[in-house]
Amino acid sequence: MESEQLYHRGYCRNSYNSIASASSDEELLDGAGIVMDFHTTEDDNLLDGDAASPGSNYAMSNGGGAASSSTHLLDFLEEPIPGVGTYDDFHTIDWVREKCKDRERHRKINSKKKESAWEFTKSLYDAWSGWLVVTLTGLASGALAGLIDIAADWMNDLKEGVCLSAMWFNHEQCCWTSNETTFDERDKCTQWKSWAELILGQAEGPGSYIMNYFMYIYWALSFAFLAVCLVKVFAPYACGSGIPEIKTILSGFIIRGYLGKWTLMIKTITLVLAVASGLSLGKEGPLVHVACCCGNIFSYLFPKYSKNEAKKREVLSAASAAGVSVAFGAPIGGVLFSLEEVSYYFPLKTLWRSFFAALVAAFVLRSINPFGNSRLVLFYVEYHTPWYLFELIPFILLGVFGGLWGAFFIRTNIAWCRRRKSTRFGKYPVLEVILVATITAVVAFPNPYTRQNTSELIKELFTDCGPLETSALCKYRSEMNGSTAYTDNPNQPAGPGVYSAMWQLCLALIFKIIMTIFTFGLKVPSGLFIPSMAIGAIAGRIVGIAMEQLAYYHHDWFLFKEWCEVGADCITPGLYAMVGAAACLGGVTRMTVSLVVIVFELTGGLEYIVPLMAAIMTSKWVGDAFGREGIYEAHIRLNGYPFLDAKEEFTHTTLARDVMRPRSSDPPLAVLTQDDLTVEELQGIINETSYNGFPVIVSKESQRLVGFALRRDITIAIENARRRQEGIMLNSRVYFTQHAPTLPADSPRPLKLRSILDMSPFTVTDHTPMEIVVDIFRKLGLRQCLVTHNGNVLGIITKKNILEHLEELKQHTEPLAASWYRHKKRYPSSHGSNGKPRSRVHHVQLIRSFQDGWGGGGGCNEEGEQEEEDEEVCLLKGTDL
Repeated sequence: MESEQLYHRGYCRNSYNSIASASSDEELLDGAGIVMDFHTTEDDNLLDGDAASPGSNYAMSNGGGAASSSTHLLDFLEEPIPGVGTYDDFHTIDWVREKCKDRERHRKINSKKKESAWEFTKSLYDAWSGWLVVTLTGLASGALAGLIDIAADWMNDLKEGVCLSAMWFNHEQCCWTSNETTFDERDKCTQWKSWAELILGQAEGPGSYIMNYFMYIYWALSFAFLAVCLVKVFAPYACGSGIPEIKTILSGFIIRGYLGKWTLMIKTITLVLAVASGLSLGKEGPLVHVACCCGNIFSYLFPKYSKNEAKKREVLSAASAAGVSVAFGAPIGGVLFSLEEVSYYFPLKTLWRSFFAALVAAFVLRSINPFGNSRLVLFYVEYHTPWYLFELIPFILLGVFGGLWGAFFIRTNIAWCRRRKSTRFGKYPVLEVILVATITAVVAFPNPYTRQNTSELIKELFTDCGPLETSALCKYRSEMNGSTAYTDNPNQPAGPGVYSAMWQLCLALIFKIIMTIFTFGLKVPSGLFIPSMAIGAIAGRIVGIAMEQLAYYHHDWFLFKEWCEVGADCITPGLYAMVGAAACLGGVTRMTVSLVVIVFELTGGLEYIVPLMAAIMTSKWVGDAFGREGIYEAHIRLNGYPFLDAKEEFTHTTLARDVMRPRSSDPPLAVLTQDDLTVEELQGIINETSYNGFPVIVSKESQRLVGFALRRDITIAIENARRRQEGIMLNSRVYFTQHAPTLPADSPRPLKLRSILDMSPFTVTDHTPMEIVVDIFRKLGLRQCLVTHNGNVLGIITKKNILEHLEELKQHTEPLAASWYRHKKRYPSSHGSNGKPRSRVHHVQLIRSFQDGWGGGGGCNEEGEQEEEDEEVCLLKGTDL
């Protein structure tokens, strides 16, 4: 009967197998309706006093007894146990333990490599495996980026027409071999037919315009609908940018399936569809997710990385650099982006491998040449005109605009995403995508600057006017011999075409600002780099043309008199567009050094570093005046991911005892004694509490700390012992000491669990300032830290406790904080908002934000009606640290 009870309470073979089988990051959550049930409470902290341990009043036997005979000793844990040391989904890894495992593996390889040629070969393979995996990642990232670029260009042109000679050609490729194109109308040829020509047989007139309008909307809605359906049905994790989740994963969090093969395939397909639909989004951010998926998949080919979560994150850091490298054609900028923006742990060898991965990815993309211009990006430009000192004034003004735009976008987008999560509108993601795509297509088609691909728009805005340019932005007026003509020389007064284009750009700017706010966060792959750059480029081009005309008509002003002579080309409007694009992107993401290098690699000129630095730093300062969080940090906070931002300063004067659990009003701390528990008692503690680990003490009287044991490791060890050794019963003694306690002769065999005990857990005293504790958690990547007083255990601080503490401090210091948080009645973490104890065991529904409407981007959505305690602290619900 006891064995049957033990079986039903979780220590069965199936429960162990389910834990062991979930240890791979390649496990896929491949359905929109998948619900994974874990018998844990929503409080994912390890020991926060959520419930009292039933073993808190057990008497302690003599822990220093002599060892019993060998027939009574079960020391099976001297050998490694499968599953011990692995992590469940939505848990945080132990960086210290992972680094110790890697050092032990390295020492073992070095000690054996001189024994035989085979061992020496294995050591070489281990040493070169890091370079091999980043090489494969770079190759795959470059190939997929080239495929995405080619497919997106073709499908984007499909909205306007089709090439009759070769359907797989886009508009530009279709007219390459035509002899009927003219210089002014180089995009018109008989091989390319618009939909009005194919359906109505006429290219001009109101009827053809309406038909092209209708087909544009039809294809846009078709692409958007197909993209959101594929994401919802096959890979919910394929939506969004992916950079907030990549940052969280690189900080040590486990999100299984997020970097799996299924996510990679669906993300690649739907990214093409989303970009081709004309939505105000880009493919640069999702390319980082695609590259990290490649790095995660290839890491499983090498045991060095597949069995160590910390080492795997070194590969992911290199993969993120490769993703930015192929997104912008900027290998060095990609490395700096990985270092500055996404990586949590970035040793020197990871820097070298990131550079190599970015180099390989850029080489592969250059070999594919997806844009036909021998460049890695569509909007690569080169300027040949120097900038002058007085231009720093408009450059700084563009930086101010970028900072204001970034602060405005972050606040409005987060407010909209929060509303999406808290209303029924978020339960219909397909309808939302269709609605946004319809509005975008209907409004975008009449304006040529919003109708075209956003990357092509940026290219046109960046490009300076010259003899080969036919854009309306280059229609300047030239008066010769009393007659008026129009020329592409920018040293002339602007003609009607330029003024008309500026009005269209102003309307495009308003349109892009509004639609980007509502588009970022939809359940389709959506990047933010290109829309932000487009907004800045539009604003910059407008400012550049205005400065150009001021210099022409008022060349005798003191600003222009020294540098601008009559007829001299002293203003480059394309340069202003580039500076504005960098400023707006910096205002949204708060990137600095990496952004300067990325834009520098786009232009290929060192001469414009100073204007870029001035604009980007100004945008960051202005944006930080309204809030120090970038858009990715804001979405991490919104979705409740356990991420400690290293850039955030902790300036408060609280102590460890103010944050630790349990608090004075909480139940006592649940602990294990080192040699006084039976299997049944240990089973009761595990089943009746939700903690992820337990401090092990000498006795109930002394409370002296011995070590720390994880709940998962205890469960796996007991199950493994029951499978491998007979004699383990419910009344078997469990001990964590080196020698077994003295037991009666008729007692069952004891169970030694010393091998799973962490003998050196991190501890702080109760008077340690929280500033130091937070710094320790950030730099060492801790999951938990025990709080002691004179060697006695008082409580525990987990990563979640720190995040909740920081959230509480922000709510008290930020004037725009939600009023419901400041004025709520506070209860212990073991109780709900109504003061009643929370249920100890319930089913946690994971990835709820990706089911039945997905809740608007992940987080704490509860079927449209949230309980008050779920709304109180959205951080880390359904996760365990």
